[in-house]
Amino acid sequence: METVHILVVDDDLRLRDLIERYLSQQGFHVHGAGHAAAMRRELAAHHVDLIVLDLMLPDADGLQLCRDLRAEGIDIPVIMLTAKGDDVDRIVGLEIGADDYLAKPCNPRELVARIRAVLRRRPRMPVGAPQTDQAPIAFGRFTFDLATRQLLDDGAPIKLTSGEFAVLAALVTHPFETLSRERLIAIARGRDHDAFDRSIDVMVSRLRRYIEDDPRQPRWLQTVWGEGYVFVLQGTGA
Repeated sequence: METVHILVVDDDLRLRDLIERYLSQQGFHVHGAGHAAAMRRELAAHHVDLIVLDLMLPDADGLQLCRDLRAEGIDIPVIMLTAKGDDVDRIVGLEIGADDYLAKPCNPRELVARIRAVLRRRPRMPVGAPQTDQAPIAFGRFTFDLATRQLLDDGAPIKLTSGEFAVLAALVTHPFETLSRERLIAIARGRDHDAFDRSIDVMVSRLRRYIEDDPRQPRWLQTVWGEGYVFVLQGTGA
């Protein structure tokens, strides 16, 4: 099995060393960085499959750093670590492109479970190997291609996080079927999740901003109150 490369970005040397040693014991190849500039150097020098990113760094704000990576088209999965208890920071992190978050101090075993759950949503396939035999799904001006993991808007790709991709894939491959919030949480974040987690609401809200003319009155991703969300396939006409 090909080795997974993890980049741990945290200015707390003791905690970073603990995480690096534990991840190494679990079979990951681990790189470390204590600040944003060092993270950039590591990304330039090494292949990285996933970033564990601290929210507060001495030379950058983790939220802004994640936002910058996504704006630059760097789609490496990101798990954010935050010492703050405020849900706002976690929700904002998901909104700007993080794939998952974990409060510090974290249990290393839980971090490994989260890492594996995120990576399962992005299976590492050989170059050119098909990921699915599902034909592209067209709706309105959009095309969702599971084989290439792309959402196209009139041919222009829209960047999706692995969580967004997983949620949209679940919905569009089950048109007219109401999927409960709990089922979507399990799909998007794996088995280890909080029943009161608001990440699904955040991801659905973000997906609506991508594909709906009016996110407040969604045409494609509709809410079934008290039950969940449903993808309403209305044909390919705009």
